[in-house]
Amino acid sequence: MSAPLMMVLATLLFAAMGVCVKFASQHYATGEIVFYRGLVGAIAMALLLRSRGIAMSTRLPAMHFWRSASGVTALSLWFYAIGGLPLATAMTLNYMSSVWMALFLIGGAIVLGGARTDGRLVATVLVGFVGVALILRPTIERDQLWHGLMGLLSGLLSAMAYLQVTALGRAGEPEPRVVFYFSLGGMAAGLLISIPFGGFHVHGDWFAATMLLAVGLLATAAQLLMTRAYSIGRPLVNASLQYLGIVYAFIFGAVLFDDPIAPMALAGMALVVGAGLAAVRLRNTVAPRVAAPSTLEP
Repeated sequence: MSAPLMMVLATLLFAAMGVCVKFASQHYATGEIVFYRGLVGAIAMALLLRSRGIAMSTRLPAMHFWRSASGVTALSLWFYAIGGLPLATAMTLNYMSSVWMALFLIGGAIVLGGARTDGRLVATVLVGFVGVALILRPTIERDQLWHGLMGLLSGLLSAMAYLQVTALGRAGEPEPRVVFYFSLGGMAAGLLISIPFGGFHVHGDWFAATMLLAVGLLATAAQLLMTRAYSIGRPLVNASLQYLGIVYAFIFGAVLFDDPIAPMALAGMALVVGAGLAAVRLRNTVAPRVAAPSTLEP
């Protein structure tokens, strides 16, 4: 299978995972969904590590802890946003991570007093946030602002997780092991969130339980496809195709949930996609050694 085809399929699976999260959120709390997503992922990655003869132990526990802390928090906020927003809106806010990373580059250049800040990066960030404003404008009118802000914050934390994933890769950690510890972090976070707030629901509804299982299976399969695509394909092409997830989410949301998407929100999504693609291209030009789009999220 070619890299572009794997990316198309991976983004479709991630969007389908969002559908399952939205269905599951009608029966389970966010912490429970995060826990079961981590459980399925941990089992799958443990089997993969075993099949490849890769040890589960790591010499970088602190790096894994901080990568998991930011990544799992981002995942939890994103799942929470999916439960209260139109699916395409929640997906777009999370995909703001590329724009956040461009903002990190600008901030780093200013703090370190390096070369003059690239004006194109500044423009990319501004366009991205104009897109977010357009997306959240109709959201505010539907009293869903809190979910929108959590979705935006999930994109910020995802960008931080991407930088930590890159650091782990440079330190020699294989991606299955990174995903394994990320999944363990998801299980731990799910427990910490769920136990103080009523614990876990009994699986009395077979459809809801199936959705929980599907979240983990779809996310794991999508991760494997995306990881392979980034290993053999062109990064910019892969990053461009990754934004198909927003298109899929829009279609799923309209067909399955009757999600109302205002024209203003559609314009905002287009700006975010454009800004994200520009940010990826400029990162390769301005700072080629900075994190590439992660293959390990969500």
